[in-house]
Amino acid sequence: MDTRTDIQFSVFLVNKPGVLAQVTKAIAEAKLNMLAMTLVDSQEHGVLRFVAEDAAAARGVVRKLNLPTTETEVICLELSNHPGALADVAQLLGSNHVNINYAYCTSGAPGGRTTGVFKVADLNKARHVLDKMGAKVSHKETTGRRAQGRR
Repeated sequence: MDTRTDIQFSVFLVNKPGVLAQVTKAIAEAKLNMLAMTLVDSQEHGVLRFVAEDAAAARGVVRKLNLPTTETEVICLELSNHPGALADVAQLLGSNHVNINYAYCTSGAPGGRTTGVFKVADLNKARHVLDKMGAKVSHKETTGRRAQGRR
């Protein structure tokens, strides 16, 4: 299990046609690779949450868009793409009294790898638990590109 901490950007979007396109086009034009993303909505607004390969570049892109944005440190786990992989992590953290506020995953090819993004109540405790169970937890530099070989 490959584990690291990353910066997640939450961009608050007015819920109307073209707004998501504007944001994703700006990310694409900056040649930013999104490692994981999710979009949730209500009648009034949507929240685009994403983790990018280069947090500093992503920060620059979202600032130029002039949209309300927050940054949150999250744990990213490289998981095997098989039934129960997410359940195993949830069980491990839960049994060690680490609350998962929310989580989302990328999709992967059968037998491949996927990335799970976890917003937890106690980041340090989660790192400790995952490290103890054999996952290498590292605090990634949030201003540069991800280490090579972690795809």
